[in-house]
Amino acid sequence: MEVANLWYLHEKENTRYNELKRRVTGITQFMLTKSLKELEADGLINRKVLKHDPPLIVEYSLTLLALELLPALNELYSWGSKHLGK
Repeated sequence: MEVANLWYLHEKENTRYNELKRRVTGITQFMLTKSLKELEADGLINRKVLKHDPPLIVEYSLTLLALELLPALNELYSWGSKHLGK
């Protein structure tokens, strides 16, 4: 799931939690939250709280470390697309 989150986060500079929830098909709220916390702890994403009162608005973005990882993710995506269905 972490790879999917990184993939969707690279498409926009800042992505809100609910946008990610809609994009990652079949993920539960629990698993998305867990995945985002792990990515943040690993230094791959930034978490920014925009509003402290309900409703809480949180945006995520990639760190420079994650941006360095994108070429490898692109290669994995290409490989998977080529071999999908074999």
